Amino acid sequence: MAARERVVHLLRQLQRASCRCPAHSQTYTQAPGHVTTRATDYAFEMACSNIRYGEGVTNEIGMDLQNIGARKVCVMTDKNMAKLPPVKAVLDSLVRNGVNFQLFDKVRVEPTDVSFMEAIKFARQEQFDAYVAVGGGSVMDTCKVANLYSCSPDAEFLDYVNAPIGKGKPVTVNLRPLIAVPTTAGTGSETTGVAVFDYEAMKVKTGIASRALKPLLGIVDPLHTLHMPERVAAYSGFDVLCHALESYTALPYSLRSPCPPNPINRPAYQGSNPISDVWSKHALRIVAKYMKRAVRNADDHEARFSMHLASVFAGIGFGNAGVHLCHGMSYPVAGMVKTFKAKDYNVDHPLVPHGLSVVLTSPAVFAFTGSMCPTRHLEAAEILGTDIRTVKCEDAGLVLADTLRNLLFDLNVEDGLSAVGYTQEDIPALVKGTLPQERVTKLSPKPHTEEDLAALFESSMKLY
Repeated sequence: MAARERVVHLLRQLQRASCRCPAHSQTYTQAPGHVTTRATDYAFEMACSNIRYGEGVTNEIGMDLQNIGARKVCVMTDKNMAKLPPVKAVLDSLVRNGVNFQLFDKVRVEPTDVSFMEAIKFARQEQFDAYVAVGGGSVMDTCKVANLYSCSPDAEFLDYVNAPIGKGKPVTVNLRPLIAVPTTAGTGSETTGVAVFDYEAMKVKTGIASRALKPLLGIVDPLHTLHMPERVAAYSGFDVLCHALESYTALPYSLRSPCPPNPINRPAYQGSNPISDVWSKHALRIVAKYMKRAVRNADDHEARFSMHLASVFAGIGFGNAGVHLCHGMSYPVAGMVKTFKAKDYNVDHPLVPHGLSVVLTSPAVFAFTGSMCPTRHLEAAEILGTDIRTVKCEDAGLVLADTLRNLLFDLNVEDGLSAVGYTQEDIPALVKGTLPQERVTKLSPKPHTEEDLAALFESSMKLY
């Protein structure tokens, strides 16, 4: 009996001393469910389309569509691009591989809710099983939205539009495959789940943001950048620059609130994070080395091709970190345009190109935000060519602002908001148009008031 008790006692000691992890024990007690008690987020996600890069790689698109079994393909572009070699290269590849397609060439440069609805109507009527976007950000964004709403036939337009303008519902439907063929070195839309448009009722830009909108594949063929006119190269290049700068200086993801109760609620624009930082800084270095060359000489293949890659790199960076004040303030600048028409843009309506609307406020914005993360502002200024060895931290924002102002002057950018038709009297309306852009403005590293926004617009009226 005593021997038996000793054996039982020994077995109990072994049980108490044994490994309790699920992989090695015979019993498993489930941990309590995840309960979010933090005010700010504790995690970030990385999402990006597949990217294929190479000269002439557009020729493979017909095989890609054949490989996924596409039977009815929608090719979207705008009327100007429809006449140029990039669209011909896509259509030739589709014909060569026996892919059935229909062409929609009514995309509006700087799309509106009205132009989006026209594309949505077309997509819903035809019921395509794959999409191809050939063009700049306007084309890719329009194609993303047409895909989304054709797969959500009962959705109302504002259902997925970012709050507070729309309802901001999460996308839970499965979308059709979309292949994006970017023809400008700027938006990075081939890498992101974001689509931006002018909401005409409020005369502001807003958008739809969901990882579900990401293209299946971005075909980055640098040959297409050779067809960009000089101003298009400049303004799209400034979009790359601001994507990189804003994402690198954005509020850190761990300071963004609220902490999502469910991963599906975690926004695409999460705040600066260690992985986005790598892509954004690398894009910035390429911009510093090649942008002036790419703008000034369309035959400089090395520069044009490098800027195309920089657009992709910055897209991966900002597509996960987000942008902040330059973009938030740009939306009313573009949306409230009066009579200005940018050179080299063949459109039938007033237009402040997106990259121009973004960069015009950049000196004022980075002078304002510099005090919150001075090291990053100085790093950016140094990458862009400024000697920072004797600069004090408290001057970081002003130094980056001057660096940007010099770059804008060198590339003949218009002298501030006044040069594109705005006056001091427009400032209250510009501020009002910025306030709904919380999705991006809340990622500013420095908190701001309406008075701060008014001062930034005022500072941006003249640059030089």
